[in-house]
Amino acid sequence: MDTALSEPLSEADAEAYVGGICFKTGPPTRVGVELEWLVRDQADSTRLVPPERLDPVLAPLFPPGGLPGGSRLTREPGGQLELSTPPGESLAECVTTAAADVDVLQAALGRAGAALEGRGLDPYRSPPRVLDHPRYQAMETHFDRDGPWGRVMMRATAAVQISLDAGDDSDGPSGYRHRWQLAHRLGPVLVAAFANSPLWRGRRTGWVSTRQRVWARTDPGRTLPPPPSAAPREQWTRYALDAPLLCLRRRSHNGAPADWTAPPQLSFRSWLRGGHPERPPTRADLAYHLSTLFPPVRPRGWLELRMIDAQRGDGWIAATAIATTLLDDPYAAKLAHAATEPLTAPDIWLRAARHGPADPLLGPAVRTCVAAAESALYRSDPGGVPHRAVAAFAERYADRGRCPADDHLTD
Repeated sequence: MDTALSEPLSEADAEAYVGGICFKTGPPTRVGVELEWLVRDQADSTRLVPPERLDPVLAPLFPPGGLPGGSRLTREPGGQLELSTPPGESLAECVTTAAADVDVLQAALGRAGAALEGRGLDPYRSPPRVLDHPRYQAMETHFDRDGPWGRVMMRATAAVQISLDAGDDSDGPSGYRHRWQLAHRLGPVLVAAFANSPLWRGRRTGWVSTRQRVWARTDPGRTLPPPPSAAPREQWTRYALDAPLLCLRRRSHNGAPADWTAPPQLSFRSWLRGGHPERPPTRADLAYHLSTLFPPVRPRGWLELRMIDAQRGDGWIAATAIATTLLDDPYAAKLAHAATEPLTAPDIWLRAARHGPADPLLGPAVRTCVAAAESALYRSDPGGVPHRAVAAFAERYADRGRCPADDHLTD
């Protein structure tokens, strides 16, 4: 192991480390996507599909190179499947790669009588945890201290997560400061436009994105966005170090499983200051801690947009194309920045989750932003797959003040 990773860490070194890795600057060009799904039984959508039924058909897809486009397939705690593409050099390349790998995954599941379910929250079932790793055991212990929402989040939610370059070091639209601000302003718009989880336990919840509501109630110090700031490096560093520990990694002894449960309410900053006598934290501990923070926009060197519900069928293409275009196309970004100017209400994220585009503030912003993305794609790649997906989404949903959740309420 690198000695620097295992040596005790000072608070100043921790601040420098977080500030140095969270925003890697350069011209924004690359696009990646992480697609999560629930898994349903083709014969009975209310029935759980046990992992042992899926393992024989999925086993060849998990190793590196198991999918033709190079995407990585993983299983989430409740049995959800996640497909993570390598970064594409363009939106079109990312979509092409993901679509090819999704086709292979769907075909494999079909051989087991199962299918991908594109919803933000399991509408019927309360899945058990199927991953027996110290990380997930510690996560449940941590979340259980504040109610059931963490377990629901871990086991029963699914999302479309879009990764974009942070941007360069300029103060203009391609700069990481501007892109960080715009990503947060767009967040509620994307929640509203793609809300797709209005049911839970077989009943309407009164929220079009119950998934977003669940995440907001799960440990707000690690799932809500940080306060607005013109200095995102410093802002994120404070957020990260002040967040409570989710796990404290320990070695197993005598073959017994390790217990990674962290002390209650111990922030990483408190640990740095000697708040836990077991051992001092290291840089490796800090790197792991950063992987346990789940705000709607997470800087990982790039910007990871985590606020969009999983989508039915190929609905993920429109979500990916709209989010990417509104940040990467200069003219679309300018229109999106102006359209989101009125979205200053402190409860705007929850309004988006409850009402979607029916909200009087969010509805106009959704329509303007979707139209800006469609227009930009028409200029850059008319008739391409992303452009067709966004045009179809606008016609079916945004222009009519609807979101995918409305389909489930009228099925």
